[in-house]
Amino acid sequence: MKIVIAGGTGQVGRILERSLEKLGHTVRVLSRSPKGANQVCWDGRTLGAWTAEIDGSDAVINLAGRIVDCRYHKNNLAQMLFSRVDSARAIGEAIAMAKSPPKVWLQMSTATQYAHRYDAPNDEFTGIQGGNEPGVPEYWRLSVNIAHEWERMLREADTPHTRKIALRTTYTLSPDPGGIFDWLFSLVRWGWGGNWGEGKQRISWIHETDFVAAILFLLERSDLDGAFNLASPDPIPQREFTRTLQEVSGTRLALSAAPWMLEVGAWLLNTDAELIVKSRYVVPTRLLKEGFVFQYPTWKSAAEELVARWNTTHRQE
Repeated sequence: MKIVIAGGTGQVGRILERSLEKLGHTVRVLSRSPKGANQVCWDGRTLGAWTAEIDGSDAVINLAGRIVDCRYHKNNLAQMLFSRVDSARAIGEAIAMAKSPPKVWLQMSTATQYAHRYDAPNDEFTGIQGGNEPGVPEYWRLSVNIAHEWERMLREADTPHTRKIALRTTYTLSPDPGGIFDWLFSLVRWGWGGNWGEGKQRISWIHETDFVAAILFLLERSDLDGAFNLASPDPIPQREFTRTLQEVSGTRLALSAAPWMLEVGAWLLNTDAELIVKSRYVVPTRLLKEGFVFQYPTWKSAAEELVARWNTTHRQE
């Protein structure tokens, strides 16, 4: 297939690009700062020469959007919203004007839209949308709204000949330097493997192998559309998540961080505590119902593989 990946220069985009090319697919990456031979310039907002890549392609995967690893102040949240809404709108317009539109459009979304909760998992059928949870910071509602607007652009796009899927993605874990696993594992190796706040907040995650396999599954299944949770079937409390990393890596020190310490640490790292304090309790009911099989269905098996590959990668560096 010819697959166009918009905003494909981040961690998830690089995972997809190398995996799809290894399988023999032709990949074109839309980027604001193109560097490679297969990268095409776009601004993420307006139509331009890049639309020729959409016309005649088999699939489009839109990952574009400002990174969420930042302080959640008004300006950053606005950039997060507009970068997602504008890019999704532009992709929809490009597909609508194509003489030979792609068969499928996979639009990145986020599982952050689900409610912060401990009592039961959120799935595509019975999951509770966030924004009205008691006792959580008011600004958390804004990140939920970003997810809703993101998916609204997908739903409202006039693309009758293109199947549309929203990818409600959780933490996608790979040993790549600078990725979310690298960051979380670094905290554990530095001795911060105890409770982060209460420690009972659920962490939903997906191994990069299963993420790529799920993308291929959704590309190939022409009978599927709508929203899918891209998460493993094993969301676990943060304390168990970090304890497993300790056991696998042989790290003994397990300091805990009180909520105020997390806020200070997030400020020093120029990020937001919401990323590790919110309970993202999400399960992939639709994928499982449609017959998708996870290669890494449990956190223990995924952690062992990721730590082993992380060690190999960093020894080579």
